[in-house]
Amino acid sequence: MANYLFFPAADKAQDGIWHYTHEKWGQEQAEKYIMGLHEHIQGLADKILFWRTLPESLVVPADLDVQAYFSRYEHHYIFFRELSGDKIGIMSLLHERADVPVRLREDFVKIEDKD
Repeated sequence: MANYLFFPAADKAQDGIWHYTHEKWGQEQAEKYIMGLHEHIQGLADKILFWRTLPESLVVPADLDVQAYFSRYEHHYIFFRELSGDKIGIMSLLHERADVPVRLREDFVKIEDKD
């Protein structure tokens, strides 16, 4: 079984998703959504689900020398990259209505600053 990890921006987004869902629809729905999100991410890590290459219009900053991929789970886009040891790193989780290019750049810059 492959593994995955969350970069800080994605981890914070995951917490926000849980809190928002909990407030709007209750704990049961929040847990269901987050569990489904993790099952989807595990499917990506296990390479069961298709990896889509990040479009050129959503370019990764040049200083962050990685190939980025994305997938969609219900109302969120998952942006990730391959890591060593058969793992993937979740770089960003964005809602479908977010300004994806702007928010993605913000999250990628945070990663770039840490590398």
